Amino acid sequence: MRSVTQDPGYGARPWRHSLGQPVREPVTPGGIFCDAEGVTAESGTHPGREGAQPPVAARAPELVLCAVDEPLADAWTAAAQKLAGRVRVHRGSVLDVVAQAVVSPANSYGWMRGGIDAVYAQAFPGVEQSVRSAVLAFHGGELPIGDAVVVPTGEAEPAWLISAPTMREPGERLPADTVHPYLAARAVFLTWRDGRLDHGPVREYVDTIAMPGLGTGVGGVAPATCARQVAAAWDEVFGNRHSR
Repeated sequence: MRSVTQDPGYGARPWRHSLGQPVREPVTPGGIFCDAEGVTAESGTHPGREGAQPPVAARAPELVLCAVDEPLADAWTAAAQKLAGRVRVHRGSVLDVVAQAVVSPANSYGWMRGGIDAVYAQAFPGVEQSVRSAVLAFHGGELPIGDAVVVPTGEAEPAWLISAPTMREPGERLPADTVHPYLAARAVFLTWRDGRLDHGPVREYVDTIAMPGLGTGVGGVAPATCARQVAAAWDEVFGNRHSR
């Protein structure tokens, strides 16, 4: 897949999808974007496979729940055991997973300066600017919690980054009764199910999604709370229709 994130002009037509409604192209540069409006610190990297073909679409993605610490890994494991579909746990970096998309639990402004987002920004030069351009073009500079945008990473694999904010401001501490992990996870799953790239549905190009903890870093969300809310979002979007 051709990289479109290394040149400020990108050489590609920007696009957007929002519940099938026609929208105009943004005037800002930023490559190829998918917007899912209204569908409401790890290490390592994985070299992509050049020339990889898009995977065959399934009725639900494979979801890989990633954790570098035991409390989150244990919480993911307990949640995954109760979920239908292709859900598994990876104890290690999200970037060590063979996946077509990774999840960025960033802030509403697209800054990627801390936690896993800083890791993404280092691994995928230019991805922060791509996210911020998409947020500006489609949301006036602030991506609401519960929405998501998809931008190319510039790598063959993972080719896509799904930005689904868990907090409005960078470094925000979330309250104990927050539902932001649920809203962010739901936005990711609806983006996979309903979103479109300019060359086809997201689900035809993304078979595996690698997801780190949502809000469990600087957000302070308890691992069990995050895992429970992600599981609830998965059940809501994909239900019990999928067998292992």
